Amino acid sequence: MSIRLYNTMTKQKEVFVPLEEGKVKMYVCGPTVYNYIHIGNSRPAIIFDTLRRFLKYRGYEVTFVQNITDVDDKLIRRANEEETTVHELADRYTDAYNADLQGLNVLPPDIQPRVMNTIPEIIEFISGLIEKGFAYESEGDVYFRTNRFEEYGKLSHQPLEDLQAGARIEISEKKENPLDFALWKAAKPGEISWESPWGQGRPGWHIECSAMALKFLGETIDIHAGGTDLTFPHHENEIAQSECYTGKVFARYWLHNGMLNINNEKMSKSLGNFVLAKDLIGQHGGQLIRFFMLTGHYRGPINFSSELLEQAANGLERIKNAYTSIGHRFTTARPEEPNGLAEEQARIVSELRQRFIEELSDDINTANAITVLFDLAKEVNLYLRNDNVGVIELRAYKELFEEMSEVLGLILVEEAPLLAEEVEALIVERTEARKSRNFARADEIRDLLTEKGIILEDTPQGVRWRRK
Repeated sequence: MSIRLYNTMTKQKEVFVPLEEGKVKMYVCGPTVYNYIHIGNSRPAIIFDTLRRFLKYRGYEVTFVQNITDVDDKLIRRANEEETTVHELADRYTDAYNADLQGLNVLPPDIQPRVMNTIPEIIEFISGLIEKGFAYESEGDVYFRTNRFEEYGKLSHQPLEDLQAGARIEISEKKENPLDFALWKAAKPGEISWESPWGQGRPGWHIECSAMALKFLGETIDIHAGGTDLTFPHHENEIAQSECYTGKVFARYWLHNGMLNINNEKMSKSLGNFVLAKDLIGQHGGQLIRFFMLTGHYRGPINFSSELLEQAANGLERIKNAYTSIGHRFTTARPEEPNGLAEEQARIVSELRQRFIEELSDDINTANAITVLFDLAKEVNLYLRNDNVGVIELRAYKELFEEMSEVLGLILVEEAPLLAEEVEALIVERTEARKSRNFARADEIRDLLTEKGIILEDTPQGVRWRRK
């Protein structure tokens, strides 16, 4: 069965056909790590992790790249406020981001490139654009000439004139055109910077993703994804600079997820409804947050409220209870029979599996896929009312539950958490191991705690910990 994805570029669903048969190159824009991520940031992470899982489930070999922006105006300001370095700040919040993703059961990317480690490739990319006449240097800055790319605006479906009239544009006398965007920024006194042909400076935001995608995935990638707020200018600019540099199509399928609202209002610090992902994970568990995010179609907006979260919690509990009930019946079930799986249960399992695949093949319709999961729970509960249940039938239902939940990234049975005193004892042991320079044991303890859902944060006041 073919997979169909809605392509922002063409504004329609298209049959997904990767450039190389059986292999998928996928790039998803990652965070700017100057703070903890908010709950809205977790939506693309969960959605496109589910797409990645489904592609692998359908037999594709997926190379998944998600970048980290670790040098940016926000990072520089925050580092100055905290009287620390950009490096230290970026390391701290990259670790926090990855901890949150682990809490949401998001698979780690195959490659997680960082801007600071890609500076030579970025400089080479910019130099190539200048040589081809698509970029120009101006007083230590380098800008991209948007009017040299005739298709500029093709992703956001707006002509250049409308973009220029309606966009929030950084006005500068250094630019030839107000819509030109920075590829390289001359360093200000005291800022983090690198030597370049145009003097000390640092990359602009848009060039980073193009350079990292080119380095790790090649000139043309299959899927490029991110939030709908990135469509313009970020993704539009990526297309312009990448296609001018290589002369080839940058990405073949563009996927964008809708935004998240809090109690039907846009999330905003000024409205007091700004919610950090780590706080929600700590309060409700990452599995519930993930399940909630999958209950709506990814392209539409989703509303977050305590009432809706409670509804999701009840639904997830129904699914978990049905799965757990299967395990309880194995001890009293009749043994395997030579005829194998009963005809009725074979039909139910086959039909549910087929429906599950069909729903996810239709533009990652996770909402309908979860409906299939509910239907499986219903069929299981009906079957378990019988006194005479069979081992083979139970196993078939159990395996289908696990198959579907793995694709959706749901964990149906979670290990019992460590007690607080057990965590404290391990932290003391880790601290002593570090003092005695037994770093292997210290790392081993940290890894053990991470596996158990415990996140450690080293602070000047000592080690703090929290549950995912």
